[in-house]
Amino acid sequence: MRRGVRALGEQGSHLFDQNSKIIQLGRSARVEEAVNVFSSMAQKNTVTYNSMISVYAKNGRIHDARKLFDGMPRRNLVSWNTMIAGYLHNDQGEEAYQLFERMRNRNCRTWTLVITCFMRSGQLERARKLFDLVPDKQDVVLWNAMIAGYAKKGKFEEAKLLFNEMPVKNLVSWNSVLAGYTKNQEMRLALQFFDEMVDRDIVSCNLMLDGFVQLGDIDSAWGFFTRIPDPNVVSWVTILCGLMQNGRVLEARGLFDKMPSRNTVSWNAMIAGYINNCQMDDAMSLFMKMPERDSVSWTTVINGYVRIGNLDKARNLLEEMPLKNIASQTAMIHGYVESRRIDEAGQLFHQIETRDLVCWNTMIAGYAQVGRMHEALDLFNQMSKKDAVTWNTMIAGYAQSREMESAVAIFREMKEKNIVSWNSLITGFLQNNLYLDALKSFVCMCKTGMKPDHSTFACGLSASAHLAAVQMGKQLHQLVIKSGYVGDVFVCNSLIAMYSKCGHMMFAQLVFESTDNPDVISWNSLITGYAWNGQGSEAVALFDQMLLEGVTPDEVTFIGVLSACSHRNLIDEGTKYFRKMTELFAIKPLAEHYSCMVDLFSRAGKFEEAFQIACDTKTKENAGLWGALLGACRKHQNLKLAKLAAEKLSELESDKTSNYVLTSNINAEVGNWDEAEKARISIMGSGAEKQAGCSWIELKNQVHIFVSNDQALPKLQEIYTTLNSLTAKTFVTCVA
Repeated sequence: MRRGVRALGEQGSHLFDQNSKIIQLGRSARVEEAVNVFSSMAQKNTVTYNSMISVYAKNGRIHDARKLFDGMPRRNLVSWNTMIAGYLHNDQGEEAYQLFERMRNRNCRTWTLVITCFMRSGQLERARKLFDLVPDKQDVVLWNAMIAGYAKKGKFEEAKLLFNEMPVKNLVSWNSVLAGYTKNQEMRLALQFFDEMVDRDIVSCNLMLDGFVQLGDIDSAWGFFTRIPDPNVVSWVTILCGLMQNGRVLEARGLFDKMPSRNTVSWNAMIAGYINNCQMDDAMSLFMKMPERDSVSWTTVINGYVRIGNLDKARNLLEEMPLKNIASQTAMIHGYVESRRIDEAGQLFHQIETRDLVCWNTMIAGYAQVGRMHEALDLFNQMSKKDAVTWNTMIAGYAQSREMESAVAIFREMKEKNIVSWNSLITGFLQNNLYLDALKSFVCMCKTGMKPDHSTFACGLSASAHLAAVQMGKQLHQLVIKSGYVGDVFVCNSLIAMYSKCGHMMFAQLVFESTDNPDVISWNSLITGYAWNGQGSEAVALFDQMLLEGVTPDEVTFIGVLSACSHRNLIDEGTKYFRKMTELFAIKPLAEHYSCMVDLFSRAGKFEEAFQIACDTKTKENAGLWGALLGACRKHQNLKLAKLAAEKLSELESDKTSNYVLTSNINAEVGNWDEAEKARISIMGSGAEKQAGCSWIELKNQVHIFVSNDQALPKLQEIYTTLNSLTAKTFVTCVA
């Protein structure tokens, strides 16, 4: 009998040790080791199962947790609560609620967990309805959960009303309301409430301190810190972080050296501060002096080296790290992705046993950035849980790879689309010159009730500009005003560009003048608009005004100015501005600048100067130079130079038929029919593919596109019959 009792005691002790080991391994994210311990156990009790469920859930493997929960031989109330807590940890409120609905017995913790789920997801009304159904509301924890939820969402009146109704208040209750004020940066209300508090502790003081730091009011934070009777490590670390965030590195270091006791968090805060202020050597020096390092310490310095591009040093530190965590490994993968070392990123990714959403998304984004969409799709299909970032990355990746059909397919498959999803799709259409599809998607988005943001408006306006759909652009302008984005410089710049490309310079000028703080893009858009529309003098005058107002021009500015000088034959001004660009503003000329200068001299008939510039230009993309020269040769019927320019263009752009057509037309206009015919024959022999002509017209707020020889066009026969009739009438009129 005694042996049996002793054996049972030893067995129970062993079971307790095994359960504790599972929990410890889970805390260190060593999930597979915890699984091995669980699987090897000859005997398991309910605590064993609950511990393993918790390990799975806290490490992002919620499906494994649920599978284990469903397979439990017996469940107690703790089992149900553990599973609900797991859903809460993984932001799966609906799944938690479904489990809650199945429960026969519930305790206060059960109600609190589900209410917290709803509060976190912003479903305040559902949380309140559930709170009202709680049979026994004596537990202060339940009240605190509701108050904290309201306060964090900025619902201060509701939080205060509930706070006043509480049967019993504790310090957590007071601090929950105070935290709501400080987290929402309502420091005036926070100070008022702090003064009203019946009881305060160091947590209350630290909340106030953190509120000032988050607001960026470091002087008030410092003043409050000096009045705390007995600051703890959290107080010191909070003010330390505040000083570092505001670039007051020397003061932070002085404070760090004065700290009565330092924990690992304080060392980590100091190291992170050095890294954020681009002082990597100081950060590493402090890291080497640390008495104890945790995973945050290692991850911080690894991330620091990734940020400055020293990936080899970062990788060496990762290899030295005693217990690698997902954050440090993901930071390394991100570094490889940013440097386009995708194969190395992929190798590290596949070495990781347990990956979180950020890790998956980082690798998918890496493949998408370099156009390896097959590999991105393979990872996408392997993911058990995807968030909006995952879907949006795939849409943007396909769009960037010019695979819009795949992008649309992914978009349609999405269950919940956010504004980024719509913007990714619309931007994709825009990038692939599918302007009508971009506008259609904009309209569809608005019909779903989703409100466009500054990026959506910019894309819609850009599509309208490319289609010259000014009526659509004006409607978007009205929507911009109603939506409150009229002061957004990004949207204003798009409006200026849209009106400019549609030839409505008066509207473009009005938008520019109404922009509060026009940036260099605003000036560029208007200057370029005047240049496009043949108003060179206005463009040059605007450029001079830009300089007077102290706005520094960039490469695009000078393209607009030089283009304006070219269209107005302002040779002296163009030469002056080109010299000013290189000498005064130290801007290295691009192919576009040289093209403008070639065009400037060519239009004035100064072919020797134009030809010399074209020959001397060393830029790779200089087809525009010879194109400008060839166009001017047609105007001045300079066959000799036209032939040289055409030969150069055929080397640079052998696939463009327009160059051959232009050469043929030049020869035909001067009666050189043999050379004209040779140029036409060259089109056939060059292998160049002639693009179909395309026109569009805006009628009754709809854009209609017509492509040459499009057999699928509705009412095709009627269109050709009408065209033939008009042609015949024109011929009769000419003869008469």
